[in-house]
Amino acid sequence: MTETTRESMEYDVVIVGAGPAGLSAAIRLKQLDADLNVVVLEKGSEVGAHILSGAVLDPSGLNALIPDWKEKGAPVTVPVRTDKFYMLGESGKLRIPNFLMPPLMNNHGTYIVSMGNVCRWMAEQAEALGVEIFPGMACSELVYGESGELKGVVAGEFGMNPDGSKSDAYEPGMELHGKYVFLSEGVRGSLSKEAIAKYDLAKGHDVPKFGLGMKEIWEVDPEKHKEGTVTHTMGWPLGGNAGGGSFIYHLDNNQVYVGFVVHLNYRNPHLYPYMEFQRFKHHPVVAELLKGGKRVAYGARAITEGGWQSIPKVVFPGGALLGCSAGLVNVPRIKGNHNAMLSGIAAAEAAHAAIGAGRAGDELVAYEDELRTGPIAKDLKRVRNVKPLWSRYGLLASLGLGGFDMWTNTLFGFSLFGTLKHGKNDALATEAADKHQPIDYPKPDGVLSFDRLTNVAFSFTNHEESQPAHLKLKDPSVPIDVNLPKFAEPAQRYCPAGVYEVVREEGKDPRFVINFQNCVHCKTCDIKDPSENIVWKVPQGGDGPNYPNM
Repeated sequence: MTETTRESMEYDVVIVGAGPAGLSAAIRLKQLDADLNVVVLEKGSEVGAHILSGAVLDPSGLNALIPDWKEKGAPVTVPVRTDKFYMLGESGKLRIPNFLMPPLMNNHGTYIVSMGNVCRWMAEQAEALGVEIFPGMACSELVYGESGELKGVVAGEFGMNPDGSKSDAYEPGMELHGKYVFLSEGVRGSLSKEAIAKYDLAKGHDVPKFGLGMKEIWEVDPEKHKEGTVTHTMGWPLGGNAGGGSFIYHLDNNQVYVGFVVHLNYRNPHLYPYMEFQRFKHHPVVAELLKGGKRVAYGARAITEGGWQSIPKVVFPGGALLGCSAGLVNVPRIKGNHNAMLSGIAAAEAAHAAIGAGRAGDELVAYEDELRTGPIAKDLKRVRNVKPLWSRYGLLASLGLGGFDMWTNTLFGFSLFGTLKHGKNDALATEAADKHQPIDYPKPDGVLSFDRLTNVAFSFTNHEESQPAHLKLKDPSVPIDVNLPKFAEPAQRYCPAGVYEVVREEGKDPRFVINFQNCVHCKTCDIKDPSENIVWKVPQGGDGPNYPNM
């Protein structure tokens, strides 16, 4: 087998991922030294194409990065005016008074935004400073130096046949080398996963935990639209089957974000997160809002939920983990974009100081120290027990205990619980199918609720079919021989895009089929497969969803 020969380009800093963390790092580097050579590589067809977030934005990160963002025309224009929390029953609701909530849960001073559009604007600011940004450039490999340090990435490999061989149109891509490489790929990035394993970054830290977030954009009747209104719910339809909840955000132009989050540590393999979302929209409170409106976009992605105790070591020789690659989401606040931006700023400042001192390829200890002691630590430490309390005791008990814990952390700076452990990872939390009852889900009506494949069309997802599938099975026999008899093969249900199916034909054994063209890059399969048999890799650059305003 001949080794692929690639050209290389040298930079001061190579950044993988044009999300809020990567772009913040790029901007801060150029603010500190206009002569630094900085490149950002983005696998989406354009900046923002693969960005999906709630999103209510805490502007603290943006304030630190670009204090005059308002004057510069940032698409951050809808302040939160009304903030409501509800516990839902099947047909009714109970409002949780805001005064019971710790101050950190208050959304005063935050904004309802499209993070895709915020990232597009941030990319413009970065390019104006001289940052090179290359969309459509998937980074498929890490490149290591002679001492084992990370020195770069391979980007832009195209033209592979479905069997992995090189077609006549094969392009080997390039190696982009940097004195430091920042991995800001978002949740469960394939390169970040490799770096965490190679450098044993998770040692001494708790297991990562995740949720699945699904989101639709609706255009609603102007009479029902209330710009700046934020609503969160818990309870129905999930009940005791899984942790999670919903968000409904009224932005401008009569549009509403309707989202649903399911914690991926659920035990019942019959659970169907996508159908829980569709069922939720039939609750009277939601149905009345959406009646007469139309859904205009759909998407899904995993969410990091491990919090403070699950953050791995974020630096290693030659590189660093930023944003959701490190897992910086504040779960009860459902916010992580501000921490992503702050992590990008901190990593950039550490790299700038190191390069100025003539260093390269070592560990940016200053970044690790800032993350563990600065504003990110303050934000995450005081909510660190909310998720494990919910996982242990369920929704109602965790509301009281979690609220009490946040209050003591806020008022006194300590927790009576110390720091609780998460227990099993989300894959191993799945129990055998015969321990649970199947769940009967109502058929989508095509008005408020939709089947998966219809909705996937509204994510504008596209993958070139002639390439190898980017979803790999470690052992191709496992789905039918292990997962089907033991777990009723939950990949059929946990995937929010209908990628996986078990095909049964008369007179033949069942077959496991991977429709990788449908994939919206949420990474749920890489997280939740009970046999941990599915590995998500990047497809060709530019492939995947093309989110307009997520």
